[in-house]
Amino acid sequence: MITFMTAYKRIVKSTATKNLLLFKSILLTCIVFSFHSSLFARKNIPADSGYFSSFDGTKIYYETNGAGYPVLLVHGFIVNGNSWKNTAIYDSLLAAGYKVITPDLRGNGKSDKPHTNTGYNNDAEAKDLMLLMHYLHINHYDVIGYSRGSIITARLLVLDKKSVNNAVMGGMGTDFTNPDWPRRIMFYEALTYDTVASLHNMVQYVQKTGLDQQALALLQKFQPSTPITVLKKLKNHILVIRGNDDDNNLNAVDLAKVFPKGEFAITPGDHNHASSTPEFAKTVMAFIRKY
Repeated sequence: MITFMTAYKRIVKSTATKNLLLFKSILLTCIVFSFHSSLFARKNIPADSGYFSSFDGTKIYYETNGAGYPVLLVHGFIVNGNSWKNTAIYDSLLAAGYKVITPDLRGNGKSDKPHTNTGYNNDAEAKDLMLLMHYLHINHYDVIGYSRGSIITARLLVLDKKSVNNAVMGGMGTDFTNPDWPRRIMFYEALTYDTVASLHNMVQYVQKTGLDQQALALLQKFQPSTPITVLKKLKNHILVIRGNDDDNNLNAVDLAKVFPKGEFAITPGDHNHASSTPEFAKTVMAFIRKY
């Protein structure tokens, strides 16, 4: 492979007239090689996507990339599995040889969006993910959740103990352990009645972007909680990580202390951007490699 340093050395040794032509030729060679190498690497990463029918017939969309040890990425609220593709952790996992699974949780993205209470209660989302991993013939995996995805990750830790190895819970503190969490109720009321002034912009965003407002409201209505007494019994290594400007989850450090093998880390960014940073990826990669 011709490097830019090699190109530079050749230019130095060339005459002034030939420098420009030589540089252009070598630069073009480097660009073409890099482009084709990137395409070759991308084409050679095994990929799969599609739907599977969950326990109640709900169609769940998923994508997988890579062929190594499986890592399940669980997205947050008002986004979908594609949101992970704009993060450094997604690229880092693939570059390190992991198999990355990015589903759209029910009510989001390309997955079905039931408009019934039974479509979301009784850990429907966690059951979807457990069945998805079974459908993909995955018996053991790590899981990385962010924001609301961390709440679902906690349910996987409880319900899928034999399969979940270790977990990362980003952008979340201890508040979700309260079944009457005021913020959850506030989001539900905003999406149902649009009576919460501070969340009016959020409701407008949902409407303007064509998201399923009723499904999102039901996701908040039946958002699961996991008691601290249950979390204290988990034996997994669990990393709790939040952005240094994530003022809504300052008690994330308290969540880390709940777990017998909990660890805590801070990464740059606010709640909406911390998970996409290189620092987040570096910290998470070091954690999953360690265990």
